[in-house]
Amino acid sequence: MRILVINWQDIKNPLGGGAEVHMHEIFSRLASKGHEVDMIVSQFPGSPNEEVIDGINVHRRGGRNLFNFYVRGMYRRLRASKEFDVVVDDINKIPFFTPSFVKEPLAAIVHHFFGGTIFKETNPLFAGYVYLTESMVPSIYSRIPFVAVSESTRKELLRKGIKGSMIEVVSNAVDSSLYRLSPVPPDKQTIGYLGRIKKYKSVDHLIKAFAMVAGKFPGAELLIVGDGDNIDGLKELARKLRVESRVKFTGKVSDEEKVRLLQRMTFLVNPSAKEGWGLTVIEANACGRPVIAADVPGLRDSVLDNKTGLLYEYGNIEALANKIESFLSSERSTREFGEVATQWASRFTWDNSADKMESFLEKVAAKQFSSKVQSI
Repeated sequence: MRILVINWQDIKNPLGGGAEVHMHEIFSRLASKGHEVDMIVSQFPGSPNEEVIDGINVHRRGGRNLFNFYVRGMYRRLRASKEFDVVVDDINKIPFFTPSFVKEPLAAIVHHFFGGTIFKETNPLFAGYVYLTESMVPSIYSRIPFVAVSESTRKELLRKGIKGSMIEVVSNAVDSSLYRLSPVPPDKQTIGYLGRIKKYKSVDHLIKAFAMVAGKFPGAELLIVGDGDNIDGLKELARKLRVESRVKFTGKVSDEEKVRLLQRMTFLVNPSAKEGWGLTVIEANACGRPVIAADVPGLRDSVLDNKTGLLYEYGNIEALANKIESFLSSERSTREFGEVATQWASRFTWDNSADKMESFLEKVAAKQFSSKVQSI
């Protein structure tokens, strides 16, 4: 197949996250299987306009804030020199409304919709714009087959009126050659966070919960791995709560260093308001680490409550503190949870996800999804 993927960012973009990992891991594998893959993405400082990454032909134009205005022209220019069997629209925040101009068979990937959560992240004007454009997806994309990355996202699409026959779940996965168990035992009381530092990720909840239990566990520390535009606010919060000496910020690290830090952690916490799946959950699990997470869409898919980790009511900082205390109080409990978590993570491989995406796109290219299928 000749595949064109449209996404805001590529795997090399420093602002990329789980959506970019999902996209790259799957489509680089499709490229290695002989499919021709082109990708339209935004530029970032120092990036070349054209680049081949792991077999994917990457085409960059426009900065992050204006990229959506470049998409239609980039598509037309590429289409003038190449033929595509299928086009994939990776919907992330502001949709590209590709059904209005793409001529080839089209599919969409959805990690999650922000909905009202976007107002936690940015100013009311931009948040309102994102909220409005997201709300238009069900009508604009009503005849387009979707890939959802989790059962929560599939249910969200169903609630928005997308027919179940038009939705395929292709989950996130983990690279078991990179994320693996270590022969060295973890630190006894190192709580970890891994991911982008964005407001909707609610890392401030974790710092507040840590401050509540810090006095009971003088040897405990909080390790925050990742970077983002909310990091200065979190550092200030740690100072106000008088735990700054026990809260460490690593900034952005390499994949190898990320694994080393995961292996060092006793357990991970993900307090986000919403996720498509929670890729860092499975990465931690593959390293033998259980996860405490908010009981929200996406995270309730990746965390098996009371088996691979613990779920708590989002925003209930006292409940989060209690969950943290329960793990810090019982080395045996975290070890047993970690053993189950490792087995759980082994079920999710990028090869399987790539195979499932390949089968889905072959059906899209063959036009096996149609309005007739929708009416079933």
